[in-house]
Amino acid sequence: MTWLPLQQIPDQTADLTRRNDAVLRDEMMKESMRFCLATATIFTALSLSAGGAQSNEADASTPQQVFDGMRQSFKADKAKGVHARYQWELSGPNGGEWWIDVNDGTYKMGKGKIENPSVTFITSDNDWVAMSNGKLKGTWAYMTGRLKVHGSQAIARKLDEIFP
Repeated sequence: MTWLPLQQIPDQTADLTRRNDAVLRDEMMKESMRFCLATATIFTALSLSAGGAQSNEADASTPQQVFDGMRQSFKADKAKGVHARYQWELSGPNGGEWWIDVNDGTYKMGKGKIENPSVTFITSDNDWVAMSNGKLKGTWAYMTGRLKVHGSQAIARKLDEIFP
């Protein structure tokens, strides 16, 4: 066994700590990138599903108009086998709560709260309408704290397929 002089031990410990910090930083960066990519996918889907229904008519100006437009775009074949409950909590003068319950190729939609939502979207009425009309990117709204999402990312991504 080789014994090191005491003055060399702190240097080796510092080197090991720096290497561990670098590895940890790299892993955190990779995880952050995976999260950002998944988040971007969700919000692209969210923006497309809400905005697609309005593409042939004037932009929606209220959340209710957005949800009415979504009714027109429902794809029953894409909703086969899907069981999801979506909740929106919108603040502001035209805000309120809306929900969509997708159940194996059918859906129900309404105002108010739904029990045990799979995904909850929280934002302002103006931001929801802007995202729906393609004037505000969902990813940007999320990254800046203007949109909060609670629940399953996989179910959130299905929204674009069900309501294109």
